[in-house]
Amino acid sequence: MEQTFSDLHPNPGWGSAEIQATDMVGKHCILELYDCEPSRLNDEAFIRTTITSAAKGAGATLLNLITHQFEPQGVTGLALLAESHISIHTWPESGYAAIDVFTCGDHTMPELACAILRSELQAKRHALKSFLRETPAAVATHVREPFEAEAKVQ
Repeated sequence: MEQTFSDLHPNPGWGSAEIQATDMVGKHCILELYDCEPSRLNDEAFIRTTITSAAKGAGATLLNLITHQFEPQGVTGLALLAESHISIHTWPESGYAAIDVFTCGDHTMPELACAILRSELQAKRHALKSFLRETPAAVATHVREPFEAEAKVQ
């Protein structure tokens, strides 16, 4: 069966006359990693592989991944997920990484992505804040229709 973007998107809202509102849009995790292995924090290829593993482990669908290696050190990465995103910013000289994992829907496990990142970057200490992103009333109470751009008047 061929998948389309709307199949991948968590609850796109159309294709069904029935409203299926939940109390949350998704879960957002903010992860601080301390005393990490500096060489891993400064390895762009390793960061790419680790983000990919984290997305897969969380049950998310990776759409695109961009990374940037800074000079003299540090890597920034952003994974665009069908469900939202994973971002990471590293400071190898301090053994520190700031990570953000946000996934929409209830079929993913962002905390598992965080556990994979923590393990792979060999953090000796970490702080994890996790919270639910509530469904805005406008989304929860209205049937969502596909967006149609208005024709431009010339």
